[in-house]
Amino acid sequence: MSILHDTAVRGFASDNYSGIHPEVLQAIAQANEGHQIAYGEDVYTEHLQQVFTKHFGEGVTAFPVFNGTGANVTGLQSMLPRWGAVISATTAHINVDEGGAPERIGGFKLLAVPTDDGKLTPELVDREAWGWGDEHRAQPLVVSITQSTEVGTLYTAEEIKALADHAHEHGMKLHVDGARISNAAAALNLPLRAFTRDAGVDVLSFGGTKNGAMLGEAIVVLNPSAADGLIYSRKFNMQLSSKMRFISAQLIALLDGDLWLRNAQHSNAMAQRLRGAVEAGLREGSIRGVSFSQPTQSNGVFAILPDGVADQLRSKFRFYDWDASRNEVRWMCSFDTQESDVDAFVAELSRLTTA
Repeated sequence: MSILHDTAVRGFASDNYSGIHPEVLQAIAQANEGHQIAYGEDVYTEHLQQVFTKHFGEGVTAFPVFNGTGANVTGLQSMLPRWGAVISATTAHINVDEGGAPERIGGFKLLAVPTDDGKLTPELVDREAWGWGDEHRAQPLVVSITQSTEVGTLYTAEEIKALADHAHEHGMKLHVDGARISNAAAALNLPLRAFTRDAGVDVLSFGGTKNGAMLGEAIVVLNPSAADGLIYSRKFNMQLSSKMRFISAQLIALLDGDLWLRNAQHSNAMAQRLRGAVEAGLREGSIRGVSFSQPTQSNGVFAILPDGVADQLRSKFRFYDWDASRNEVRWMCSFDTQESDVDAFVAELSRLTTA
């Protein structure tokens, strides 16, 4: 097959735009030889359990799935009865970007709470944590947070523990959407376990796709009593891969060594380089009219641009509007973002804002 795309094109739209990390691609090829038992009875999926045990401790179970929406919907579904509800931030991926799948496929109600920085607090949770025993209200039984959040902010380990303690005190469980959990660990300089299992998280969606995998995430059950029926619901939610070894091999390639951390550190560093260069340009006057709407704590930069600049800039570098009504945009960096990509982007931003 001929290459159909321009391999020189770079962008800042999403860490999903990047390709597969070469070490992950090699792992897929190595897993491809010979035959292995299907539907997760292969040696790679068996070894993956040991890898997740290394990171999160004894007694955890990992369920590889195809994608993040599948991980969130299936994981949350396993934590809830039919009458259950999930409290989340309004910006949460489960609330905004999953096409209604949590409610349509998962069958549970979402109770979304507005936040300025994408983060929940015990006080914000309490806005929807009420009505237990009221037959007219979906019962709030799970709190779901995202780490790092959809606006690039981070929860500290202490903040997550406070949420877990608060949820558990009210008979609720804590779920984490960890599509970019590696970026969070890199930014916090903490082991994955320190702000998940040790902080009281019950179930985790562990992301691989945004950090160098071709596809594949895992539902990681950190508290065995918090989830039920995943071996069945993964199948009827169409998330059971027949050739599961290829998902597991990717996650092994990321997690058995430090590739997951190296990739995340690099994408975080590129976001810091991007923000730092824009800030320097604003101080020097080579960039005008740009402001930032969120702190840059992981691999995303959120900015507000002068009128008309976003569409002109997008003609060379693809990225997404976050809130078009106020010219807010999102710039994402990936494991393969290069310093030269950042520098070229900032140079074009400079040209457009000073023209």
